[in-house]
Amino acid sequence: MSADAVIPPGAPSPGAASATADGPATKGPATGPRSFRPLVGVLTAMAVSLTGTRVSAIALPWFVLATTGSATMTGVVAFVELAPYVLVKAFTGPVIDRLGPRVVSWTTDAVSAVAAGLGPLLHAFGLLPFWLLLVMVAMIGAARGPGDLAKEVMVAEAADRGRIPMERATGLSGVTERLATTIGPAVGGGLIALLGPMAGLTVNAVAFALGSLVIAVALPRGMGRAAAAPEASGPTTAPTGGAAAVDGDRPVGYWRMFREGFAFLRGEPLLLTVIVTVAVTNLLDAAFLTVLVPVWARETGGGPAAIGLTGSAWGIAAVAGSLIAAAVAHRLPRRTVFFVGFLLVGAPRFLVLAMDVPMGLVVAVFVVSGFGGGFLNPILGAVQFERVPRHLLGRVNALGDSLAWAGIPLGGLLAGAAVSMVGLIPVLLACGGLYIATTALSGLRPEWREMDRRRGRAPEAAPDASSTPEPKVPGPTAPAPG
Repeated sequence: MSADAVIPPGAPSPGAASATADGPATKGPATGPRSFRPLVGVLTAMAVSLTGTRVSAIALPWFVLATTGSATMTGVVAFVELAPYVLVKAFTGPVIDRLGPRVVSWTTDAVSAVAAGLGPLLHAFGLLPFWLLLVMVAMIGAARGPGDLAKEVMVAEAADRGRIPMERATGLSGVTERLATTIGPAVGGGLIALLGPMAGLTVNAVAFALGSLVIAVALPRGMGRAAAAPEASGPTTAPTGGAAAVDGDRPVGYWRMFREGFAFLRGEPLLLTVIVTVAVTNLLDAAFLTVLVPVWARETGGGPAAIGLTGSAWGIAAVAGSLIAAAVAHRLPRRTVFFVGFLLVGAPRFLVLAMDVPMGLVVAVFVVSGFGGGFLNPILGAVQFERVPRHLLGRVNALGDSLAWAGIPLGGLLAGAAVSMVGLIPVLLACGGLYIATTALSGLRPEWREMDRRRGRAPEAAPDASSTPEPKVPGPTAPAPG
């Protein structure tokens, strides 16, 4: 759940005892040696797979736009990839909690590698009609959702093992994402200009394969196992509707686990406010990246090189912002920094593309926007670390991420249709205005005051379906997030 890419909830504060109120003792800073290997491994896998995805995010829309000449078809392809991503991810949380994020991550990345590799192979033999391209991207989207979520969940355990402050761990995760956002467009733009868009899809397939390998073999033994639930007080009988009777040592049914994640999220006003805000801005960002920027690049004559230049400029500045956030964000007022960052990252990008200005000014605006965006995900991630109990990470993350991403599949679809009807500039202006309105109106909500009140504290206890007959809905953690 983030402004432009989801950062997970996470772990208790560094140095806290690993046997907390939300579950039994687990390997962490209090019970095992400090190790940075887990975090390095998870971030490496994230960097590789996200870089491939960013390359594909340029190559695929450009391929469709070049072969069909239709902004609407470009939006359709984006919808077909992202709709399965969001839908499958929403229902994956209990599976990750049950099987463990490590298994889910490397297997889904392997599936994504196969699906991404089919595109260039079939195209080389002239066997890639448009409908088959849609099938391929739908497979990639369906596999990417669980894979991305599993890596996000493992950041929490990696932070524990390294005894890293929450803002710092999520800041490093944000740096990794921003590096991928920087390198991906540059590589993608260059590859498309030299070798054509299918070269970008080939890079995507290789990146998924490498990410799968890193997670499968490079992480420490025992990393990424199934989440430990709170100790059971006795036998539990699950309600009807798909869950089986269980005792304290046996897992409960899938749907009961799913309902508990939903119940917890429903009782967190701050997280719900974050989700709604980010859902709207994510929709606008998806429209911007998948349709508006490619159409702008084509109409201005900049081509793939312009896409790569603006994307890389944004990414480099975002890396700088994320590095600063990783170093000092735990000392800054979260609410103020968050909304200033949102103000910079949003509307300026849309408005500058609607103006007839030199490329240098466009790049400068993207640099300022990227710098502001670098502060968002570390703050959002730290807030989630502090509010979600460890044994609920998969379930709550899956639901929160999916709700925050719910508009993304529609972003490209709506933008493509709007550009076809009224043209590029009116759509850019409308999206920029909506971005400003969303962040301004959301900022008036009182829930945002909670961002700083639980700083550095472990998540409070929450009931688990495997330990209590009836899941309870916790209220706000303090009296009464883009």
